[in-house]
Amino acid sequence: MDASLSNSSETVSSSLDYNLRALQIIYNKCKDVIFHGFIIGETTGAFVIYIEGMVNLEALERSVLTPLLRESVEDWNDTEKELSSIISISDVKEISTISDMIAHLSKGNAGLFIDGLPVGYSLGLPQWEKRSIEEPSAESVIRGPREGFTETMSVNTAMLRRKIKSPSLKMVSYNIGRHTQTEVIIAYMEGIANKTLIEEVEKRITEIEIDGILESGYIEGLIEDHPFSPFPQIQVTERPDVVCAALLEGRTSILVDGTPFALIAPATLFTFLQSPEDYYQRFIIGTLIRWLRYLFFFITLLLPSLYVAILTFHQEMVPTSLLLSIAKSREDIPFPALVEALLMEISFEALREAGVRLPKQVGAAVSIVGALVIGQAATSAGLVSAPMVMVVAITGIASFMMPQYSTGIALRMLRFPIMFLSGILGLLGLMLGFIAIVIHLSSLRSLGVPYLQPIAPFKKNELKDVLVRAPIWAMRTRPKFTGRMNRTRQPSGQKPEPPKGDERS
Repeated sequence: MDASLSNSSETVSSSLDYNLRALQIIYNKCKDVIFHGFIIGETTGAFVIYIEGMVNLEALERSVLTPLLRESVEDWNDTEKELSSIISISDVKEISTISDMIAHLSKGNAGLFIDGLPVGYSLGLPQWEKRSIEEPSAESVIRGPREGFTETMSVNTAMLRRKIKSPSLKMVSYNIGRHTQTEVIIAYMEGIANKTLIEEVEKRITEIEIDGILESGYIEGLIEDHPFSPFPQIQVTERPDVVCAALLEGRTSILVDGTPFALIAPATLFTFLQSPEDYYQRFIIGTLIRWLRYLFFFITLLLPSLYVAILTFHQEMVPTSLLLSIAKSREDIPFPALVEALLMEISFEALREAGVRLPKQVGAAVSIVGALVIGQAATSAGLVSAPMVMVVAITGIASFMMPQYSTGIALRMLRFPIMFLSGILGLLGLMLGFIAIVIHLSSLRSLGVPYLQPIAPFKKNELKDVLVRAPIWAMRTRPKFTGRMNRTRQPSGQKPEPPKGDERS
């Protein structure tokens, strides 16, 4: 067995040399782990251990080392009481095992060991470089907060606590990963979130056994109900306001240290088609934008397949003048409509991915110029027709309307099998593919919640936030599938009334 693993479970000894040797064996060949020995008073040996770049060295020197050098351990009656009066930092914990000390060191704390004391002390002095709060680039809105999560857990939890000041906001912490010991926090509103939901999330989190968690995508893949479905079952966001809105609905959020992306569960298909801006604009505007988004959802999924099916099998459905125009543009095209559509769709997807992977300064230019050049060149070379270029362009624009990136990817993936079915069976194939998708969506669950709720199963009273975006004063109750513990969001009588008569008199 590795010596580092065997020593880590031992208890802290009263012998300073023993503790020093044990930690030196564990942190063998770890250049960034610093051991600093010193003498308390004139006779008592001690040392501090910390990881370079993770500890506030100025505070360690000022608040710990300098005061201790002037003290004498022999005069102490109560060690913990004496330390608290000498060391001017608030976060001092008594540690009894080497493994616990390693966990605290990994979080950026410093460790203190004093000869003759059978315990160590964790000194809460973490400090490391962190990114400042910025606007999320993937979820930008015209009206709304301009702040997004960072990679630092304490910053993210503080952003949630600043918006929801109630002590009902609970945050339960876990350390996941044998080697990374990544902090994972489950946030929920006590008294609003369903207790069964909270227990289910905690059960799935605690059952995770893995070497390391580097991003919230690891957690998503390990706790979702249907890992082989192309559709996401857990919402991902960088925005604190989106997380707070979900918590107030009775849902739970999972925060992972080291990533700005938080998870929200459970989620339905309609939560992936909603944007936070829907609730910040006036309800009429929010409703119209939502309808437009639903329309483009079907365009993204079905338009190329519909074009292929009609041109291949159902030309009689096209008006004569339009059919003649399309036939003229296709008279020199050597490929059938299906091959033509696949060529353009694959090229468009490749350009889209190239634009994402390239540096920001050139990514947008390459994707736009590449699409124009390839589309024009393909049309001039007689490989594809102009109507097909237009159909693919409209489909690409429609896919950008999806607020959630993962939902857009799912639709882009499903477009290809539906195109094959349409090219082989025509509109019958398109309908069969669409019916298969609906059946699949009806069978999905997100932490036990039906994916098509409130359409299937049908909940009439909850359609006010699905088919339309009802006024804020009309949304009196929370969704039943998450907020059944406390349905009332606001009392009745909140609707603003116009003044009666001329009040200026």
